[in-house]
Amino acid sequence: MSFTGFPVAALDFYDDLEMDNTKSFWEGHRQVYKESVESPMKALMAELEPEFGSAKVFRPYRDVRFAKDKTPYKTHQGAFVAAGPATGWYFEISPRGTRVGSGFYDADGRRLAAIREAMAADTTGKALDRLLRKLEKEGFEVGGEQLKTSPRGYGADHPRIHLLRHKQLFVGRSYGFESDAIGAGLVDRVREDWRSLRPLVTWLRAVPVD
Repeated sequence: MSFTGFPVAALDFYDDLEMDNTKSFWEGHRQVYKESVESPMKALMAELEPEFGSAKVFRPYRDVRFAKDKTPYKTHQGAFVAAGPATGWYFEISPRGTRVGSGFYDADGRRLAAIREAMAADTTGKALDRLLRKLEKEGFEVGGEQLKTSPRGYGADHPRIHLLRHKQLFVGRSYGFESDAIGAGLVDRVREDWRSLRPLVTWLRAVPVD
């Protein structure tokens, strides 16, 4: 099935779910989720698959076992194309509309140390810094969880301390919820932005881990 866009009902569904995040609401609107959210999401990812790879469309249920917030359902639908350990491209629809991103969202101690070593090195670190500044000029936002202080082994005066503090590194942008953010042309918009973010994925994949 080709991607024809997300109907406005997808945004309305998540608006309502934020107000009534209960099993009774979900069961009464399951078909809306299937037809307006899940089905178009899978169609969108299928069109991007030949170039970027197979996507994981996340389950709509929250893991509440260790959470203070016990609401059972996610108030957004995400999809992720993996290109390495916890690294790749992301797409999401929520009440605030659609957005795209790329980067790494998790790293064990060894991998995070290797990423920081590459950030600190002149050649690879400067290349990443230039890339992120270029993407910011193109309208992307750089984010991800950061340390409040300097990581162990690096001084606060390091020229790339702003990168070294990152425990996660995301680059992305929001499209909103106008027609060009949910319509059939969305597939071309996501494809173009994912292509723009490919150098970041390439940089992260190239980091050697001993």
